[in-house]
Amino acid sequence: MTETSSTRSAADETHGAQGAQVAPRSRLRRVMRYLPLIAPVLLWAVPCWVLLYTGQHWPLPVALAGTTLSGLGLIGMPLAMARGHGRRRQDRAAIIGDALLGGVWVLFTWSVLLGVLLRLALAVAGVGDGQGRARIVTWAAVGVTAVLLAWGYAEARRVPRVRRLDVELPRLGAGLDGTRVVLITDTHYGPLDRARWSARVCETVNTLEADLVCHTGDIADGTAERRRAQAAPLGTVQATRARVYVTGNHEYYSEAQGWVDLMDELGWEPLRNRHLLLERGGDTLVVAGVDDVTAESSGLAGHRAHLAGALNGADPGLPVLLLAHQPTFVDRAAAHGIDLQLSGHTHGGQIWPFHYLLRLDQPAVAGLSRHGTRTLLYTSRGTGFWGPPFRVFAPSEITLLVLRSPQRSSPGAR
Repeated sequence: MTETSSTRSAADETHGAQGAQVAPRSRLRRVMRYLPLIAPVLLWAVPCWVLLYTGQHWPLPVALAGTTLSGLGLIGMPLAMARGHGRRRQDRAAIIGDALLGGVWVLFTWSVLLGVLLRLALAVAGVGDGQGRARIVTWAAVGVTAVLLAWGYAEARRVPRVRRLDVELPRLGAGLDGTRVVLITDTHYGPLDRARWSARVCETVNTLEADLVCHTGDIADGTAERRRAQAAPLGTVQATRARVYVTGNHEYYSEAQGWVDLMDELGWEPLRNRHLLLERGGDTLVVAGVDDVTAESSGLAGHRAHLAGALNGADPGLPVLLLAHQPTFVDRAAAHGIDLQLSGHTHGGQIWPFHYLLRLDQPAVAGLSRHGTRTLLYTSRGTGFWGPPFRVFAPSEITLLVLRSPQRSSPGAR
């Protein structure tokens, strides 16, 4: 069979479109390689310069003290994070390093913003001289940072609020209308002991009368043996039909198979490239799950994201609910005509304005979005937090999705 010019043209356009999508992600990955070296210097040096040396003329002891603190942070933060998240896995070091990272990110953000915007506003309003305006900016940045960190810590440590939304799936049968799906994800049990928080989250989930409860990965930072006490309350979660789980990328940093085994022990069904059927009222929903997209590169035998395997044996005419940890998997989901994908991974950015960087790597950061002609994606902001114990303008959530059929008999049908 010969290839026609139109076929070649279409193929070229397809490859061109794919290349356009891949190129930004490839550039981002190249930049990310150097980020651990560049980021700490910028995070500590920029606030130091803006708050101490841009027209303020602080007394020498004040300038020296501030500069010394910045230098200690620049040295101490990477060391603490290396000891906490590297081979030694020292929880106390991780707590210190993570807190410093979150604190300096907020200080960096607001010293830059206020250093430009507030100083400009004060100049336009004719408030003070250059030094006076510079000092106002310094105290404003320090004050805003302190307030946001206190609020962000409280937001990170509280039990998430329940976010409820109806999701209509055109292929969902009337018998499944009102199916209640609860999504938790990115619990990230870690150096800060959150066993009590975990129990309270599970108590909240149990008030939602779920038919299906899903956990889309990143259970913890650390091995199942080390974080077992924090994860144990997941065994108390109740669902009328099933509790299902898929791996996240952080499982592959910490003996993923151990987490799969523990979730199985706690009564959750790991959907590792497989599916189950949820039947009600004469209608059927395929509930499928895949390993995280990083699984194959982990080198762990048998772990990889394999959507075709997850759907093997399923009736192609049935609606499909897919669990995949990262939103980026939605390209493959849309190609297979998946009806709804549930994901986490992004934390909604966790600390503003980090979500702008996430948009370079993920097709969605939070909420419901459409991809292709059929596929819907719901991206949770996450139930816990990773690393820095702060959430700033990115609240955590427990999500209740009520699936709706276009053929339902009445709007209030369960």
